[in-house]
Amino acid sequence: MSGAEVPAAVKAFIDATNRADDDAFVDAFTDDAHLYDYGREFHGHDGVRDWNGTDNIGVQAHFELVDATAGGEEDTYVVTLKVTSHRYNGTGPMTFRLRDGRIADLRIG
Repeated sequence: MSGAEVPAAVKAFIDATNRADDDAFVDAFTDDAHLYDYGREFHGHDGVRDWNGTDNIGVQAHFELVDATAGGEEDTYVVTLKVTSHRYNGTGPMTFRLRDGRIADLRIG
């Protein structure tokens, strides 16, 4: 890892995905979270749960941490994950903005 300790909320995001724990996954996000995935947007816990069902645990995603660095703003991290699933396989960055120990914003793509 290059320069940033992986925050607990990001660890929870990864661990919940790898355990296929839907509730723990959603709980890693703030109530008013925003998730952007290559032009598609999801809002709040309901939106995160929907995305999780179609693009994450619902397609048996598994994450392997490759790298994490501090982002350009406070409480922002760029985390590179290797993803394997029934829908998407590849390695790429995800940008997390945290608030109060949870993920307030996640940007993919």
